[in-house]
Amino acid sequence: MYDQTRAQQPADQPPGRAGRRTPGPEPLLPAEGREEIVRRLGHAVNTFSDAPREALEEAEAAFDEAASQLAKALSEHREALRADWQNRDPETDSTELRLALRQYREITQRLLRA
Repeated sequence: MYDQTRAQQPADQPPGRAGRRTPGPEPLLPAEGREEIVRRLGHAVNTFSDAPREALEEAEAAFDEAASQLAKALSEHREALRADWQNRDPETDSTELRLALRQYREITQRLLRA
């Protein structure tokens, strides 16, 4: 299967984190943020039978944190994409602009699949 993310990486950049190839695009949230949210959600599930209301409050807080982190990550990604193509010379090669379009398409499709 063709992976656009891998194909678009510069030759001198190691693929994925720590030089390993990843099976798909990078997650939208950083690993440390995801791990903490998963931990909190798991704790809520595991404590539900003893304290259902508190477990639901903890699950809601984990959801709110995930939504907040996602909104922040998407905003940062959008700013970086926009800065990349908007600050280019108006005579920029259409190939470079096409790359920006692909990146917008990829992130939007990922959001629609979520």
